[in-house]
Amino acid sequence: MGEEQKLYKKLKEFTPQIIWNRVENLSLPGMPDLLGYNNSGRFFTVELKVTKGRKIRFSPHQIAWHVQHPNNTFILVAALGPRAVDRYQMFRGSRIMELVACGLKLEALCLGLEACCLELSSA
Repeated sequence: MGEEQKLYKKLKEFTPQIIWNRVENLSLPGMPDLLGYNNSGRFFTVELKVTKGRKIRFSPHQIAWHVQHPNNTFILVAALGPRAVDRYQMFRGSRIMELVACGLKLEALCLGLEACCLELSSA
């Protein structure tokens, strides 16, 4: 099982109140990994990323998607390795260009998986 799939399973486990649809779509390049629907009746997307350093890799299609869809989009990053201070960090999709430039030096919307899950529940 890949690291992003492990992240998805953990996110799903921590958010039973959110209906998740995993998007595996070759016809829409750049589309985020997850479509969520919360108790507030709102749809949102989440791009899952796993990194071993501070830099986060995005395809040009992923960048373009977030630039074109700045609202109700999130990027959840799991940092692996012994030097990872905050293992889980979440960013708004509207900040994709800053995230590309700064990586995990950028101030996150949420730190920790529990805080990220709470934010998504009320998104």
